[in-house]
Amino acid sequence: MKSTKITFPNATGTNLSARIDLPADRKPLHFALFAHCFTCSKDLHAVRNISRALTGAGFGVMRFDFTGLGQSDGEFSETNFSSNVADLHAAMAYLKAEHMEPALLIGHSLGGAAAIVASAEAENIRAVATIGAPGDVGHIKKLFSGDLEKIKAEGHAEVNIGGRPFTIAKSFLDDLEKRDLSSILGDLRKPILIAHSPQDAVVGIANAAALFTAARQPKSFLSLDGADHLLTNNTDSNYAGSMIAAWSKRYLQHEKPVQELQSDMPVVVHIANEKYTTQVLAGGHHLTADEPESVGGNNYGPSPYDLLSAALGACTAMTLKMYAERKMWDLQEAYVHLKHGKIHAKDCESCAEGTTGRIDRFERVVELHGDLDDAQRKRLMEIADRCPVHRTLHETVEVVTRLKNE
Repeated sequence: MKSTKITFPNATGTNLSARIDLPADRKPLHFALFAHCFTCSKDLHAVRNISRALTGAGFGVMRFDFTGLGQSDGEFSETNFSSNVADLHAAMAYLKAEHMEPALLIGHSLGGAAAIVASAEAENIRAVATIGAPGDVGHIKKLFSGDLEKIKAEGHAEVNIGGRPFTIAKSFLDDLEKRDLSSILGDLRKPILIAHSPQDAVVGIANAAALFTAARQPKSFLSLDGADHLLTNNTDSNYAGSMIAAWSKRYLQHEKPVQELQSDMPVVVHIANEKYTTQVLAGGHHLTADEPESVGGNNYGPSPYDLLSAALGACTAMTLKMYAERKMWDLQEAYVHLKHGKIHAKDCESCAEGTTGRIDRFERVVELHGDLDDAQRKRLMEIADRCPVHRTLHETVEVVTRLKNE
C-alpha cells in the first residue's frame, strides 16, 4: 500500500496526525475511517495490518491519532468520549474535502463505541465494523476503577494504563454517562459487523453479545478465536482486516463495471481516462501497467520498460531452470536482477563498430543457489544469454501495425 502522513484540524483547531493509506495498484473505490483503541495510536501494528488488508481489497484508509494521543496535538486530560466522536467527524470532513467521503467506519475497543455513535450521526457512513468493542462506554472505567473515588473527589487523577501514565478528569467520567450504546444501536439502520475474541481478557465476549442483541439487522458476528484484545498476533489482525473487507462487499459496491478485455490475439491492452493506467490481458492473465507519478501516471503498475525487463528476467530464469533440470544439476533457486537504461553508443563495449547515438542497455545480475561447482555456474551463465527473449532483443524485429475496423 501507499502511505502518506498528513495533519488535519479538529473542531477546536487542534492539529491531528493521520495516515492516508491507498491501494498500490488502483484508485480506491471507497474510503474507510479507522478509530483506534483507548490510549492507543494509529501506528499500532494491528491497525497497520488491518489497513493493509483493506487497501489490498481496494479501499483507501484513513487512520489517525485522537487528540492528545500519538503524534496529535492537544492534551489527553482535556478530552473525553464526545471529543473522540467529534474527532471522527473532523476526519470525515477532511476525507470529503481531499479524497471522498468514507463509506465504512471501523473502530477498535472504545474506538468501536465511538464509531457506532459517529456512524449514527453521519449519513455518508454505510457500514460499521467494531473490534473488541465494549457493550457500553462506561466499561472503560474498569481500567482505572481503583482511582475512581480520587477522580471524583479531586476532579482528576493520574492513572496507569498499559504501563503508561494518563491523567483522567472527572469530566471524562461524566461524559461517559451521556451515551447509551444499546439505544443508539437500536435506532441504527446500517449494517454492522461485531468482531470479538472469546478470549479477550480486557473487554469480555459478553460485550459482543450485548452489542449484537441491541443491534438491528443486518448484523453479523465475527469470532476472532484465540486473539488477545490488542490483536498483537499479526495473523489475527490480518484475518480481521481481510474479513472486514470481504463482509463489506455485501453492502458496498466493490467492483466497477469495467469492459472485459477480449481479442482474437494472445495479448490485448486497454487505456481509457485514468491517466496512463492500462489494463493488460496476456495469455489469459490480467495485469495493470502504468507510468510513475513523476511523469504523470498513477504508478498502479509496472511501466512498459519494467515489463520488458521482467520478460527478459523471467525468460532467463526459466531457461536456466530448464537447462539445469535437463542436466540434473542442483539448481535450487535463481534470482535475476535487471535494470534498463539508455547509454551513448561510445560507452557500449560490446556494440558493433560504427554504432552511433544512444542505445538501450539491460543490466542483468544473476544469482544461483544450489550445490553447483564452478564449471556448472560458468555454463549456466552462458546459457543465460540463450533465452528466447534475449535473442529476440538482439535480432531484427518487425512490428506490423494496422487499424482495426470498428
